[in-house]
Amino acid sequence: MSEREGGERRPDGSWDPFPASHEDRQTAKVKPDTAQTRSPTYRLAYDDPDFLASEAMRGVRLQLEMMKPELKLKEEGILSTIVLFGGARIPEPGRPAWAARNEEQKRRLEANSRYYDEARRFARLASQHSANSSGGKEYVIVTGGGPGVMEAGNRGATDVGAVSIALNITLPHEQMPNPYVTPELSFNFHYFALRKMHFLLRAKAIAIFPGGFGTMDELFEGLTLIQTGRMAKMPVILFGESFWRRVLDFEFLAQEGTIAPDDLALLTFVETAEDGWASIRKFYGF
Repeated sequence: MSEREGGERRPDGSWDPFPASHEDRQTAKVKPDTAQTRSPTYRLAYDDPDFLASEAMRGVRLQLEMMKPELKLKEEGILSTIVLFGGARIPEPGRPAWAARNEEQKRRLEANSRYYDEARRFARLASQHSANSSGGKEYVIVTGGGPGVMEAGNRGATDVGAVSIALNITLPHEQMPNPYVTPELSFNFHYFALRKMHFLLRAKAIAIFPGGFGTMDELFEGLTLIQTGRMAKMPVILFGESFWRRVLDFEFLAQEGTIAPDDLALLTFVETAEDGWASIRKFYGF
């Protein structure tokens, strides 16, 4: 079959005589308008949103959410990341606390705005090292892509002209991509489970700032995988020791025997971006 008769060129230069899927999709749209062609059953399976969104296709959708970001990250040459978690509701200093329900919450959230600055500075330090040492391929900042501390992380990378990744998820609020994410590395997820996998697949450190349920969820996900040996040991850095000591009594867990005393060493408490970055440098010896 000649190139004129259909098909496409393979990456190795050889010719594939069968039409590409995108060609068939276009061909299927140029068709007579009949009762048969208007039927949902006539749609190509991979071009049928109702079919793909059906209960029976959940397994395929999970696979797609695994593969789409993975292929793009490989294409962009991203080798390792630093995961940055923290509260979406913590504002930039000088901005109002949009999520506050009362004056006391507003006061506390705005007092915690210092963590926005620390997250931004930490991301700047990591991203500058990434640019200088690997051309932006190692220690790349990845956040949940939303506002607050997540925005600060992506913004810190932008400050030094570096790329950063965002793994958004479809929620009723809080999760529109912030404007500092590298557009080509801005992903969106339906499944929390696949999003969590992508957070940790390339992680070399986890930096966690004060936050709510989502932040706690990601903290314990990472700790559990490290504790059980399902993920390589890496720095787990908690910014703001007074916050975390009040929220979580890790020593109590050790005293009660529900974790081993040695598990306490999985956590590093810091106050500043410089101390957080220093703990990563010490761990990896650079």
